[in-house]
Amino acid sequence: MANIIDGNKIAQDIRNEVRQRALELKEQQEIIPGLAVVLVGEDPASQVYVGRKAKACAEVGFISREYKLPAATDEEKLLKIIHKLNKDKSIHGILVQLPLPKHISTENVIAAIDPNKDVDGFHPYNVGGLVTGTPQFVPCTPRGIMEMLARTGIELAGKEAVVVGRSNIVGKPIALLLLAQNATVTMCHSKTKDLPTVTGRADVLIAAIGKPHMIKANMVKEGAVVIDVGVNRLENGKLAGDVAFDEVAAKASYITPVPGGVGPMTIAMLMQNTLDAALASE
Repeated sequence: MANIIDGNKIAQDIRNEVRQRALELKEQQEIIPGLAVVLVGEDPASQVYVGRKAKACAEVGFISREYKLPAATDEEKLLKIIHKLNKDKSIHGILVQLPLPKHISTENVIAAIDPNKDVDGFHPYNVGGLVTGTPQFVPCTPRGIMEMLARTGIELAGKEAVVVGRSNIVGKPIALLLLAQNATVTMCHSKTKDLPTVTGRADVLIAAIGKPHMIKANMVKEGAVVIDVGVNRLENGKLAGDVAFDEVAAKASYITPVPGGVGPMTIAMLMQNTLDAALASE
């Protein structure tokens, strides 16, 4: 039976470390890290995430500012808010909650954020840094996964890693981070032929495809490390990951649960990225 990687505990450890460092920053240099979150529309999941971010900011001693705009807000107004936040020295991190309404260009909005305040790590400048191995900010979920692996003592060098999913938010960045740790990386997606054979080679399997229970035991190598990034709402209201947990846990050496695995790490790393931005602004 696999060891369960407790994302709640690791995330709490990180928040404690961030809180301590933020306290030192305030005492030594009178700098309080500040995070601004912009939410356009009333997507229920986005509202929950924004609330959790505000709670995390309060826990670690950050300034937290929220901008909640109606879904009909035009792109120009949103860009004006971003430009204002770019110039605000009390704000070190800017996060625009995705997805945006269809009439607003996500690319334009991300590009408008000062790369030095892009704590989501989505700006083309920061994506380029990740590709070249010199990242300023790494997207929060992939950074959280790497932190989980490191703190669990899982060695990546020379291991075969398979990533299922090629999104800009998780799949592509985690593949680059695994490469940087000298893993041999294969990326899979909807057009991959014979997926079970490919995933069955993985020493480390990252499931980020967005389909509940898609990864079955017959797709997993004995003793593999399985990281489940999926968060899927089932018809009964419960959350489920991309991995069929019970059957895969019987084969894996380590596995993350859903909920309580990767999810808590995302907000913890957002706090870490915001702290890093405040430290860099000294």
